[in-house]
Amino acid sequence: MADQNAHTVKSFDDEINALRSLVSQMGGLCEVQISGAIDALMDRDPDAAMEVVNTDARIDALEAEAERLAVTMIALRAPMASDLREIISALKISSVLERIGDYAKNIAKRASTLTTTGPIEPVVIIPQMARVVVEMIKDALDAFVDRDADKALAVIQRDAAVDDFYNSLFRSLLTFMMENPHHITPSAHLLFIAKNLERIGDHATNVGEMVYFSATGEHFGGRTKTDDTAFAV
Repeated sequence: MADQNAHTVKSFDDEINALRSLVSQMGGLCEVQISGAIDALMDRDPDAAMEVVNTDARIDALEAEAERLAVTMIALRAPMASDLREIISALKISSVLERIGDYAKNIAKRASTLTTTGPIEPVVIIPQMARVVVEMIKDALDAFVDRDADKALAVIQRDAAVDDFYNSLFRSLLTFMMENPHHITPSAHLLFIAKNLERIGDHATNVGEMVYFSATGEHFGGRTKTDDTAFAV
């Protein structure tokens, strides 16, 4: 009986590790997709942009696989306490990462469109903003694998920096459009790209909150958004 119980525990550990691996793979692909989309934007490379768009299906497939595994584990293993929290968190995180992949795809589509327009000076802020959100995703997934509540908390606290980038770019592009009507269309595309990055930052922060709950059993509260563009004149 002892051997049978040990085998059951090992099987469960293997399944947990497999679920973590799927989520980590999704996170890694999201990082690559975001960086690839921004590189395509800055290099004005429509082929690279479309490669990002076409790769999104891989993230969708991994999400479906993670969902099947998580549901099977809940149905067959009846996990409790921290094990259940981790599985539920992995299920939610995989859904969030799929959405992040969609945002990266949207950025790539707009990057492809912008290759036919003239360069817009405020675009230099975009790569800086992208680096922050990519680092947030990486750190949030590292925190998930390590069950590190402190690292998850650090991710949550960095969301304000992404909002600051967006606020700055919004005002720069608004001024740019007012100075020259010919800049309105490309500037609008850049605003959408910046908003997608800001939303990716929000989703990375949500992952951090899920990891914090999984590791501690407590919900994180008190996050304040610093996006004040709705009040810009």
